[in-house]
Amino acid sequence: MIGSIDCTLNDINVLDRSPVFDDILQGRAPRVNFKVNNHKYHMAYYLTDGIYLNWSTFIQSIPLPQGPKAELFARRQESVRKDVERAFRVLQARFAIVKNPALLWDKEKIGKIMKTCVILHNMTVENERDGYPQYD
Repeated sequence: MIGSIDCTLNDINVLDRSPVFDDILQGRAPRVNFKVNNHKYHMAYYLTDGIYLNWSTFIQSIPLPQGPKAELFARRQESVRKDVERAFRVLQARFAIVKNPALLWDKEKIGKIMKTCVILHNMTVENERDGYPQYD
């Protein structure tokens, strides 16, 4: 910490510095149509846990679900969010470029890097599927 400023790169600090959500903040998110509790939505949303800001585009789990529908939603939402976190940790463990901060890159470059890492990871998994690397 420097003075009273927290310099760690936790999710909130990265979110605050990231250009990824600039379009959403300016109302230019991809158009997605869906309905929840008879309310129509037209913007994409992101599954989050309780530490994120209360933005309409962030869907947090229900802390104390009441009834079967709410319980099912909470279980499924938490499961999908954990799957995404696990997949991201795999990419972080394999590729240093994903592990390190990308605060100075634009959204397009971040997207290309992530897609490239996912493709490389999938190619590696396919190549090692039988338990032994297969060199050509």
